[in-house]
Amino acid sequence: MDPHTAERPGRRPAARHLISIDDLTDRDLRRIVARGAAFSAGTVTHSRALDGLVAGIYFAKTSTRTRTAFSSGALRVGARIVAYGPGDLQLNTGESVEDTGRVLSGMLDVLVARTAGPEAELRGWASQDRMAVVNAMSAEEHPTQALTDLTTLLRHFGHVEGLRVLYVGEGNNTAAALALALTRYAGVHFELRTPPGYGLLPSILRRARAQAERTGAVLVERHDMDVLPEGFDVIYTTRWQTTGTEKPDANWREIFAPFQVTSALWETSPRAVFMHDLPAHRGEEVTAEVLDGPTSIAFAQATNKMHSAMAVLEYTHSGTGDATDPSAYADATHLASAVR
Repeated sequence: MDPHTAERPGRRPAARHLISIDDLTDRDLRRIVARGAAFSAGTVTHSRALDGLVAGIYFAKTSTRTRTAFSSGALRVGARIVAYGPGDLQLNTGESVEDTGRVLSGMLDVLVARTAGPEAELRGWASQDRMAVVNAMSAEEHPTQALTDLTTLLRHFGHVEGLRVLYVGEGNNTAAALALALTRYAGVHFELRTPPGYGLLPSILRRARAQAERTGAVLVERHDMDVLPEGFDVIYTTRWQTTGTEKPDANWREIFAPFQVTSALWETSPRAVFMHDLPAHRGEEVTAEVLDGPTSIAFAQATNKMHSAMAVLEYTHSGTGDATDPSAYADATHLASAVR
């Protein structure tokens, strides 16, 4: 019998994929973020939403936080895991993405995949409805990072609406996911200062601006560090060497140099917290004074990646376990407290 068409024992409802932030409804996005914040705050300490299920963890590129977060998170919500490294799948010998996905979907319930390749590759794996596919970073977008960041914002501020966020650095896949996610929230001001030639992809910018127009958020992208507005709540950067990419300009470090995050940015935003998706290179995109200083919540943000991963995994098989409990996604505005 074809394993793709055979019923697995105790088969769950059709899985839900998460390839892009745009795959989520506003309600689903808020539910995932609130659930992640609840895990982070300790108001929810137990979940067996994926009890009896098997999660594949496939990372074709290096990862510390995301791989550990989803591996640990899967175990904490009841799943067992099968891990794959970059040389383990027959993709390396020419098997198609679609055939690989078809085979894996007969054996796995969810596949968390980092390829740093095109989103279309993940869509190929997701061309079936048995095995959920989660984008742990593609060339275009890093959606689970944005969900981690929103979880951190909700955990720290108690709300996301109305926040003023400054992003400094390359318009990479993290910036893309943030733009698509933050513009879902009314009153958010999201300002990107990206080096010339290293801004958001035009397609991402169009989608994010459409979201902002719908919700009343403000999205600004400029390619200089001149005349920064005052009063940002968050200053965010990422490393200059994005995983899986190369810079087209030989002198790219000179182009990026004015976009280093230093303590000077706090002169007009003294109450801002600092966020970074890590790994960080002190002395390049951020100074040690900022990363290791009192305004930094970057390492709490990293821990929240596991809490957010648990919420994402629950989402992929909602209709099971704790994910059916409406209280699990209750309004999390009461979670405001200092991130520790």
